[in-house]
Amino acid sequence: MVKHIVTFKLNGDPQTRRRVASEFASALMALPKKIDVLSNMEVGINSNPDEDWDIVLTATVDTMEEVGIYARHPDHLAAAAIVAPYKAARACVDYYCD
Repeated sequence: MVKHIVTFKLNGDPQTRRRVASEFASALMALPKKIDVLSNMEVGINSNPDEDWDIVLTATVDTMEEVGIYARHPDHLAAAAIVAPYKAARACVDYYCD
């Protein structure tokens, strides 16, 4: 099993960042029903005003190849388009787990 963990830092005022994070989270949470390789999706929006990063997602798939299938899927690309104009930074880790 592979965990795909991605965190985003967004541009904009706090209200805009929160709105975009919420829209993005909703789109991400709909993906397991649309993308067969996704075993699980968890999304968190930062609640700590002392931290700079806005949203984190953890997706679970069976293989590293399936990370690529998920990443290229049209529904994932549509979700990513929500956050793209506001994205200040992105960090990702993919790792094998039991």
